[in-house]
Amino acid sequence: MPSQHSNILIVGAGIFGTSTAYHLSLSNPSSQRITVLDRDPAPSKLAASTDINKIVRADYKDRFYVGLAEEAIDAWRGWNVFSAAPSNDKDEHTGGKEGRSLYHRSGWVMLDEEGSDLAEKIRRNFREGRRRDETRDLSLGEVREGFGGVFERLDGSGFGNMYWNPGAGWADAGDAVCKVMSEAVGKGVEYVVGEVEQILLMDDDADGEAGVGEAGGERGGVKGVRTKDGRVFTADKVLLATGAWTSLLMSGVEDRLGLEEEMRIERQVRAAGVSVAHYRLSEEEMKRYEGMPVLVYGDYGEILPPTHSRILKVNFSAHFTNTIFTPTHHRISVPPDRSQNIVPTSLKKSAIHFVERAMPQLLEGGREVEYWRLCWDSITPSQNQLITRHPHPKLSNLYLAVGGSFHSWKFLPIIGRYVVNVLEGRSNGEEMDRRWEWKVKGGEEGLGQGKGEGVHEKSVPRWELRDLEKEESGVKKSRL
Repeated sequence: MPSQHSNILIVGAGIFGTSTAYHLSLSNPSSQRITVLDRDPAPSKLAASTDINKIVRADYKDRFYVGLAEEAIDAWRGWNVFSAAPSNDKDEHTGGKEGRSLYHRSGWVMLDEEGSDLAEKIRRNFREGRRRDETRDLSLGEVREGFGGVFERLDGSGFGNMYWNPGAGWADAGDAVCKVMSEAVGKGVEYVVGEVEQILLMDDDADGEAGVGEAGGERGGVKGVRTKDGRVFTADKVLLATGAWTSLLMSGVEDRLGLEEEMRIERQVRAAGVSVAHYRLSEEEMKRYEGMPVLVYGDYGEILPPTHSRILKVNFSAHFTNTIFTPTHHRISVPPDRSQNIVPTSLKKSAIHFVERAMPQLLEGGREVEYWRLCWDSITPSQNQLITRHPHPKLSNLYLAVGGSFHSWKFLPIIGRYVVNVLEGRSNGEEMDRRWEWKVKGGEEGLGQGKGEGVHEKSVPRWELRDLEKEESGVKKSRL
């Protein structure tokens, strides 16, 4: 089967791949061929970025991300791209409606544990960054009585600060990704559907067999990729924007090259999952709930306002890995090869307990969850993204834009600009380069150890999926 050659091949159409394709399309000479390859048409249905909605906020304890998020929020407010949704109503979970804005400045209420100084750290970042601080603390009574009474039965025990920021909000996730990718395709980017099975080294043949020399050939570099149906896509530069599937895709070529543990991608990023529940509201309920803010209920999780399709989403913040052994006995975490709608009973029970505390009226009348999902992302030890060229000489034209760490979706409009700089060999500045570079020591500190100290540490996985599933059989292995 003949191969297709591109100047830049982007594998993965989540927010990193989509944003990069868009920003490449803005300055791409007509002679340059840019290809995006993903297993699904946009929006890629398994990607963490494909969802009914995602939070958009600048409330970080890390000042760097306050600035980056505000840059993104400016784009959410100002881009015409987000002024109306695409006609994608065939899918109620991501479908749009013409004329509907994709960005919603709903505000958010964040309940924090007693004794926490998180709210003050955020405010200090706003002040020291000379940014407008619209935040204020609310009493439990104000939270219960405000916002149309949607939180009138909220259990505030164990919480201290109730922090309100009217400048935060959310966006229609799948629709926004579709819009940005559509813009990129309209400017000349080619979008191809195909599931990548193997990364090809420079001297590999079309079947992925090594050519001259050891470990994939005498010449350094990546040739391209091969899909499960046998198609070969070659490129001058290959960007992996493959999220939670990165270790699974990389393990084969890492084995071929005989890479030691510290040089493997699993030391940089790891796949982690989180459970999400979706409730359908009646038309009457929609009138009451559509103006609600995002609710962040401490370390339990978040409840997002309903979308136009009357679906209200609950994120339960119990993160977990799914560790397997590769044929060469390396441990990696990968999303299970099954429907994302299969969720362990233990996670379901814990998520419903969260709803009972935060918005118990959702459970009245025996209301059941409309559908469940396990959302998988890649997470780094520090929760900084990994946007870099691979350091191994035989992978010198392989680039990575991964490590969303469950907080990067909001950067959809802008993150691709910085990925393009990396692809073109330009610095993004000392701090960005340092945060997003390949960490020489690798390290798994905080990943799965319950000690996450970083940008978004509540997303650090503390459980194994198999242990949560064993609890369904009466074998208690962990406690949520």
